Amino acid sequence: MSNELLSPAEMGEADRLAIAAGPLDGFGLMRRAGEAVAAVVLARYPAAARVHVLCGPGNNGGDGYVVAGVLHDSGVDVRVWASGPPRAGSDAAMAAAECPVASRPLSAFSAEKNAVVVDALYGAGLSKALSGDAARAVEIATALNLPLVAVDLPSGVSGESGNRPGQAFRADVTVTFARKKPGHLLLPGRELCGEIVLADIGIGAEVIAQLKTQTFENVPALWRDALPVPAVDAHKYRRGHAGVFSGGPSSTGAARLSALAAARTGAGAVTVLSPANAMQVNAAHLTSIMLRKADTVDDVHDFIAERRPSAFVLGPGFGVGDKTRDFALAILGAGQQGAAGRIDGLVLDADGITSFREEPDTLFDTVRRSEAPALVMTPHEGEFGRLFPEIAGDNALSKLAKARAAAQRSNGVVVYKGADTVIAAPNGLAAINSNGAPWLATAGSGDVLAGIIAGLLAQGMPPFEAACAAAWIHAEAGSRFGPGLIAEDLPLAMVPVLLELIRSRKGIAG
Repeated sequence: MSNELLSPAEMGEADRLAIAAGPLDGFGLMRRAGEAVAAVVLARYPAAARVHVLCGPGNNGGDGYVVAGVLHDSGVDVRVWASGPPRAGSDAAMAAAECPVASRPLSAFSAEKNAVVVDALYGAGLSKALSGDAARAVEIATALNLPLVAVDLPSGVSGESGNRPGQAFRADVTVTFARKKPGHLLLPGRELCGEIVLADIGIGAEVIAQLKTQTFENVPALWRDALPVPAVDAHKYRRGHAGVFSGGPSSTGAARLSALAAARTGAGAVTVLSPANAMQVNAAHLTSIMLRKADTVDDVHDFIAERRPSAFVLGPGFGVGDKTRDFALAILGAGQQGAAGRIDGLVLDADGITSFREEPDTLFDTVRRSEAPALVMTPHEGEFGRLFPEIAGDNALSKLAKARAAAQRSNGVVVYKGADTVIAAPNGLAAINSNGAPWLATAGSGDVLAGIIAGLLAQGMPPFEAACAAAWIHAEAGSRFGPGLIAEDLPLAMVPVLLELIRSRKGIAG
């Protein structure tokens, strides 16, 4: 599996371990990295009149000197612009000494319109804003709209957080090595990287395994083995029963979107739990989805005891207030109250999250009790700030770090939504979604996501894996549908995605 994401510090440790294991030394790794970048430049820009390689004083710059040498030996017109000399005796100094192209000071950098730029200034290791000659180089490359290949990460973008504290290069292609970093997937880094090429430079999977990383790119390899596949003799209740709470007469659509998504995901039975005054509205729109009145906590307990649901969605269109809090705590406390059956999880979304903004510890303390169902929360940025104001307000934390801190504080799985959705578990595991699409920015899309998670939980999928799978499936369905997508399209758009996943899980071709 190559979906581990390494922080800059972890990547440095991977380099150290690989060098210790041999046969390559540090300079050997640098040679391979530079050769990989040069190969991309030659393949993508064969007609470039000139290539300008910008080299920093560290290892990223050392890669750049190798790039320049390979391009020169291939007959390309190359100029090297250095921000400063490499440290004496370093691998970068060796690369600079071997480079057949004499370097010029970065302060004098200029370029022509039909040139290509290779950014080998600072890469992932820089955590402060670019300034001076480097900032001016960004302005020149941007003004001329030059094609740009970044080495490891566009300079000015944090490999840890994806943040851009000041100016940064915008790459057409970013070539990184061994594994991606969080900054490749977190915004705005993801947007500034362009196409990401992952190059093998000789750091094997056995080296990466020693790091015991807990951060991953959210791809099917991460959770496919846990994806529920119905048995031949399955009946509807063996496939799980999901309950979705509806709002009042004018706020019922969100719950129905969640319910349909849970059903399409494979839950064998789905029930919309509706207030009495919205029963007729819901009944007019439901066919395969069941309907039941639920006005009070006693109604919720009766439903749990009689129908043994395994997962719930609470929040979409439900309203903010005491009733929402009471219903959530009733579900989470059902295990302690001896209710029949086993509830695997509660997906708390939208109004369900906001309802606990004044007393989040009441929610979190309930989740920490033994036998409590799993809690999965799906906040967007505003909802995250309401429930976790101290974490949200800490500007030193990346989105990844914020999601992790929130998961640990709440003892729940947090799906911190956005174009760069982060899924985090209380044990520190985290995944960053990379297949999001702008078409998902439409009303009701989040309600569908909540239903997908509940549908997977209802079938017994573990909470973290269910949240990761749901985020990926939801985004993939939206990407494939494309322009014109509305939330009602998503449940049906998921079907071919699910079919492919199940076939790949079972090893069925075609």
